[in-house]
Amino acid sequence: MSVRVLVADDQEIVRTGLTMILNSQPGIEVIAEAANGRRAVELARRLRPDVCLFDIRMPGVDGIAATRALAGPDVADPLAVVVITTFDLDEYVYAALRAGARGFLLKDAGTAMLAQAVHAAADGEALIAPSITARLLESFASSGPAAAVQLVDPLTDREEQVLTAVARGHTNAEIAAGLHITLSTVKTHVTSLMNKLGARNRVEIAIWAYETHRVRRR
Repeated sequence: MSVRVLVADDQEIVRTGLTMILNSQPGIEVIAEAANGRRAVELARRLRPDVCLFDIRMPGVDGIAATRALAGPDVADPLAVVVITTFDLDEYVYAALRAGARGFLLKDAGTAMLAQAVHAAADGEALIAPSITARLLESFASSGPAAAVQLVDPLTDREEQVLTAVARGHTNAEIAAGLHITLSTVKTHVTSLMNKLGARNRVEIAIWAYETHRVRRR
């Protein structure tokens, strides 16, 4: 089955372009479009798309607020959201990830990365533009307090390795190949990390890794 996508952008030409690009990709189908965040939230709650693709700067309810409404910490059944923007600004990236976004891309990312981000989000993974992920997460982590989560059960050596790989944006397949373990084993470790950290997704795992300084700039 195709990944069902909701596209929200206040610029019609951009929205139409994104829709055309996504519909041309194998296994992806745009099921609805919205010109603002409020409409995007309404459509998302009614249609329950597999992935929401949101611009940040929209009138009224912006992409970050819409993301928080659909995927924030208080949402019982969060949707997968990928944020896409023209602006490579630190506060936008961190706010989007904190709001629950599973991906963050710049609009010049290209067709292949856009499709990859949509599929990754649908599969429960995360894809953040490589040019911004580690630098920005570490920048915010170094300027703010450490994460409040205190581990009841310490991480195993293998979980520490998987944690580092997740924080650096690697997919499950890349982690499996790099650590010479099976894909199912990687998924088991990721699930264990989420349970131990109280994280709901891979992005929250990555944020915790940087906030606790377990991962540093390479």
